[in-house]
Amino acid sequence: MVASEALGLQGAVTVNKFILKSAENMLTILDGLLTTLTYIAVSFLLFFIGKIAYQLFHPRVKVAYELVENDNLAFAFAHVGYFIGLLLSIGSVMLGESEGLVNDLMGIGIYGLLSIVLLNLSLIINDKIILSNFDLKKEIFDDKNVGTGIVEGANAIATGLVVMGAITGEGYGELGPIVNVLVYWILGQVILFVTSKIYNLMTSYDVHYHIERGNIAVAVGYSGAIIAIGNLINNALAHDFDSWMVTVQDVGFNVIVGFAFLPIARFLTDKILLPGQKLTDEIVNQEDPNVGAAIVEAFAYVGGSMLIVWAL
Repeated sequence: MVASEALGLQGAVTVNKFILKSAENMLTILDGLLTTLTYIAVSFLLFFIGKIAYQLFHPRVKVAYELVENDNLAFAFAHVGYFIGLLLSIGSVMLGESEGLVNDLMGIGIYGLLSIVLLNLSLIINDKIILSNFDLKKEIFDDKNVGTGIVEGANAIATGLVVMGAITGEGYGELGPIVNVLVYWILGQVILFVTSKIYNLMTSYDVHYHIERGNIAVAVGYSGAIIAIGNLINNALAHDFDSWMVTVQDVGFNVIVGFAFLPIARFLTDKILLPGQKLTDEIVNQEDPNVGAAIVEAFAYVGGSMLIVWAL
């Protein structure tokens, strides 16, 4: 009888422990769910702010009109690229270990707002410096030049990768984390500008000339190279900060490897991915440029950059 009561009591204790454990697990799940929903809500708020900021930086652009009424595909590519860049920048704050909900939200807010400003400044730089041979706004809004829209979107994505790498890396020098991000962003813009020049020298045709003439294939191939270099910069910056010397060496090594790989990737596209065909002939030396061949070229650049990142 006593043994039976003891077993019954032990069973009741076990059941109570199970109930308490289940309740704790449920509370943990609910807490994680609420935290996740909070992060998502703040991110959507930043996207909304990013939309407003784009309008402030480009007051003459009527976004709804271009996307809905004007059916402007060129602007759609550029605008989606902008939001992809913003997504990468905001997402970078969520990577790594949490520092507490309040600190995390402050980080997302500060770096999210900073990313919005930097992305919009990048679009201006793209207009005035990287694609200075022609009027970017005229090409996108007046001529609906899809190639130009693709290039502007790619530049925004590459910039998003740069900002992502700058924010992801832990630690910072005596200048502080925000100044670090600004320095990295400036360095990234310089490298992207250099990439545009090297890519133009690497090809047997004038990239800007053909983009202005509406050659989508040229724009796609060029955009792949820009995003590939942005990915390599991202990898170099994503490591913990040791010193400016180490950081510059890492970025320099990754970028040099990337610049060396671009012509190799183009050669491999010719010989392996497009056997029996010359890439240049497919892209510029025929009446209808082969956009499919350019997509293969862009894949070779971006895919190659991924392999390099994984191998380093």
